[in-house]
Amino acid sequence: MEVSDEELMSLIKAGKIELLNSLFDRYGNRLYSYFLKSTLNKADGDDLTQELFIRVMKYRKSYKEGQSVEIWIFQIARNMVKDHFKKMKVYRDNFCLMEIIPEHISNEADNQQEREEQLYRAMSKLSKEKRELLVLSKFEGMKYEQIAILRKTSVSNIKVQVHRVIKELKDIYFGQEFEN
Repeated sequence: MEVSDEELMSLIKAGKIELLNSLFDRYGNRLYSYFLKSTLNKADGDDLTQELFIRVMKYRKSYKEGQSVEIWIFQIARNMVKDHFKKMKVYRDNFCLMEIIPEHISNEADNQQEREEQLYRAMSKLSKEKRELLVLSKFEGMKYEQIAILRKTSVSNIKVQVHRVIKELKDIYFGQEFEN
């Protein structure tokens, strides 16, 4: 029988640090994806993912019993992304999709790769707050209720924001020429 995230976190909080591996297995890929899409940089995504689990271990006592582990972890991740951009003082848009897509791909895959590159370029033109909203809702599949809790706002406000960000992304994606 598999333990719930909340039970797992309670055990980690109680000192069973070795169970962090199980938490990493459950959330590692999603968090890496979140960091990668938020920073648009593979190395930063790697570093932030590793740092997040160090923080989970360090701040495990701050987890409140019964609280959603997913929301707690993504709140830490959100704060880390904000801190990351504060440290950089400049916004970097140097994401290279070729780092994660194999070099030898078919023509159909070339078209897919081209569309993905265009999408990431369009996403890079969004503010980091708007991109975060898009990443959480559409790429990470978080429910509007969960995002509302993270952002300390109403569900209806999140729905409106997501709708506006998607419209803005479509306008950028379809209405602009991108440099190669």
